[in-house]
Amino acid sequence: MKNFIQISDTEEEQVDKIKKWWNSNGKQIIAGAVIGLAGVFGWNYYNDYQDNQALNARTLYLNYAEDSNNVGAYNKLIKEHSSSSYADQATLLMAKYLFDAGSYSLALDTIKPLISNQSSIISSTAVLRVASIYLQLGKHDEALSTLNIESGEEFSGLIYNLTGDVYLDLGNSDEAKKYYLLAIENITENSNLTQLIQIKLDDLN
Repeated sequence: MKNFIQISDTEEEQVDKIKKWWNSNGKQIIAGAVIGLAGVFGWNYYNDYQDNQALNARTLYLNYAEDSNNVGAYNKLIKEHSSSSYADQATLLMAKYLFDAGSYSLALDTIKPLISNQSSIISSTAVLRVASIYLQLGKHDEALSTLNIESGEEFSGLIYNLTGDVYLDLGNSDEAKKYYLLAIENITENSNLTQLIQIKLDDLN
């Protein structure tokens, strides 16, 4: 800040200059401080709010995960925390419960929107489950079409394996073998899934 008080000024002149400077700049300083504090408190409040929202979403998810009959927790989670990852996970659970209960059409309606989810893990999981339901229903074309949707690279082995299952169910052994081999190439060696796929391949030879 420019030195507006000269050493040669008398004490009265110095006080007068300080008063004039304060009258010109004091309000701006106070306003800046208030805005700064408001920003800090606002950010802290936002973080606290986000933390509370995440905690509430997690609690609702756990309540539903522990009891599939607790549909109230599920509905509240979807309604109040629709953008939460917990809502996506709960939807995957709901679809599984519906599938296990034999409500395949409802399971499809529940999970299909997740195919376009921003999370590649959620979207890829949805692709696999939707295709599995179509396979269960004998809708092979729909299953294959779903499996052709772009998925996360880490899911390629699972995608190939399920594609092989679809072709096997169609009675197309050659295509089934092709995709089982691709699956093995894209799955960690010596994993349980690799061994299961190898068993399917051995049965086809």
